[in-house]
Amino acid sequence: MRKDHFDRSIGRIITSPLPYLSMPIGSASPVFDPALAQQSINTIRFLAVDAVQKANSGHPGMPMGAAPMAYVTWQQHLAIDPSAPKWPNRDRFVLSAGHGSMLIYSLLHLSGFDLSIDDLKNFRQLGSKTPGHPENFHTAGIETTTGPLGQGFANGIGMAIAESHLSATFNRPGYPVADHFTFAIVSDGDLMEGISHEAASLAGHLQLGKLIYLYDDNKISIDGSTELSFTEDVTGRFEAYGWQVLEVKDGNDIEGIHSAIEAAKAESGKPTIIRVKTVIGYGSPNKGGTAGSHGSPLGDAEIVLTKDALGWPQQPTFLVPEDVREHMGGIASKGYRNRKAWERMMLDYEESFPELAKAWKKWNAGQLPANLVDLLPTFEKGSSLATRAASGKVLAAISKDVPFLVGGSADLTGSNLTNIPGRKDYQATSPEGGYFFFGVREHAMASICNGMELHGGLRTYCGTFLVFSDYMRPSIRLSALMKIGVTYVLTHDSIGLGEDGPTHQPIEHFMALRAIPNCSFFRPADGPETAASWVCALENTSGPSLLALSRQNLPTMNADVPHVTNMVKKGAYVVREANGTPRALIMATGSEVEVAMGAAEILALKGVETRVISMPCWENFEAQDAHYQESVLPSAVSVRVSVEAGITFGWERYIGKTGKSIGIDSFGASGPAPELFKHFGITPENVANAVLDQI
Repeated sequence: MRKDHFDRSIGRIITSPLPYLSMPIGSASPVFDPALAQQSINTIRFLAVDAVQKANSGHPGMPMGAAPMAYVTWQQHLAIDPSAPKWPNRDRFVLSAGHGSMLIYSLLHLSGFDLSIDDLKNFRQLGSKTPGHPENFHTAGIETTTGPLGQGFANGIGMAIAESHLSATFNRPGYPVADHFTFAIVSDGDLMEGISHEAASLAGHLQLGKLIYLYDDNKISIDGSTELSFTEDVTGRFEAYGWQVLEVKDGNDIEGIHSAIEAAKAESGKPTIIRVKTVIGYGSPNKGGTAGSHGSPLGDAEIVLTKDALGWPQQPTFLVPEDVREHMGGIASKGYRNRKAWERMMLDYEESFPELAKAWKKWNAGQLPANLVDLLPTFEKGSSLATRAASGKVLAAISKDVPFLVGGSADLTGSNLTNIPGRKDYQATSPEGGYFFFGVREHAMASICNGMELHGGLRTYCGTFLVFSDYMRPSIRLSALMKIGVTYVLTHDSIGLGEDGPTHQPIEHFMALRAIPNCSFFRPADGPETAASWVCALENTSGPSLLALSRQNLPTMNADVPHVTNMVKKGAYVVREANGTPRALIMATGSEVEVAMGAAEILALKGVETRVISMPCWENFEAQDAHYQESVLPSAVSVRVSVEAGITFGWERYIGKTGKSIGIDSFGASGPAPELFKHFGITPENVANAVLDQI
């Protein structure tokens, strides 16, 4: 019997045909044993049906219709190792239609991941490994959290981008260090969502040849037939985007699905979408092909009919025949051999390319330089600089030592200052480039960055105006839910952007973003605080960091960057101390810290000693112990004023019932920035009067 060997040209093990194959892949003869394949597909279907019925909640129809394409993908084309779920060179599989979560849970169980039959029986129960929608941080083998439609579609594109960038950076002849495919099953709903249009357009432009999507074309949505709202030419749309479009007219044609995937893998210059014509709720006599099987259990009586129709035993429920278990277990054994062959290759790679191998390990570990703070740029006290410009200086200063930090802007590079001098652009012809032009696609940009971060080996950032965070809020929320460290560079953070007016002036956005759990929202007051915010962002790998940065210049308060970094890590600190016991506290963020400092000077002339506190990150401050919080905001001082150029809602937690909040509880206006600050009362005089009114 021929021994397994690693084919470096394709990055896969070449092996003798496994026992369950009728003929080797590539033969004109059938690839699958029809009876065993059908039994495996029905196992997937009825694990989903039984789990949804037991939970009395869920979506059985999608897994029933999509089971054949999922089976073919996992059985024949997916290189994964359940014993090492995070193996860097595994293929990625995304179930973008996350409502059909029992499809992937069934596959994970059957292929040997740490997901037992009892876990399937606990579907949608509190604390189980099988929540209603797939959660990557909760269940091994889930690559990304899906459910909000369109997100998985865009995440997968980010994963394919990451693979191509790592491949261009690390691969050498004979050493395919990064060489895998990204697969996804997407639905009608995914394709309706606007984010899929944004992301598909960019994927076509970037010619992501290792991206393969299977479209579950069942023409049913919750409301009924997609004829109600979705009659576009999907093939024409994706061809216009630069994708290869293939079609399988019968969703049960496993040979046809296999051949289509083979054709997709052979197309290296375009992403591929395979339209697979399926029947939602396949096999259900009364609910198959209807919205009735979409989002609710089939019901006991209909399950009896469905099992009869497909020749499946009525009992026991959650049945996995032994031959199916052995057959599907082959996925794990193949994956294990692939991983071991890759690891042996990496030992050779380490000898041949020691510096590259060392860098590969650092990139995949996200290893930051030990002297990160020492790499930061310097700022002169008294100098004046917009915090967006300070952010650009930070990126330029650290880029050489943090080469795995990649990112870009949604068509605002010159405004966000997110580009890195000397760094090549990422394009189809230059995948080694680490700067991305995302185009005017804020939502897709954020979701794609999530995908790149989830892939591993890269840290990501992306830029736009703060006001446009609304366009990508669902992706920011998922960054937080998935606990991944994407950095959002959000410039033009207030009425300080001036003449562009209220359409571009964020008002409610500070609080809206602070309201997202597990987000760290930074609004630095000057260059050193901006540099410190970047350090916090890079060190935070368990949630996103959002940097709200000014268009207008701000004076440097304290040029001691290491000291300021320590303070920003605490979230809030004293920037101007009172002469003796303070009679009042003024707290501010961003550009308004300068206003607060001016107010304290006015008050000092009136004999009112005032402490000024910069609060660049509420979340960091809330994480401090009570002693530190009290040292910054002593409870004995009840005269308190907050000042921030946004809505005042939320500041009551720090100013109390008797304090005053200076802000903007309306939309902005068009005009020069200095005039706007006066118009809206964000001035040192007004802040000082708010203190005096309380005294």
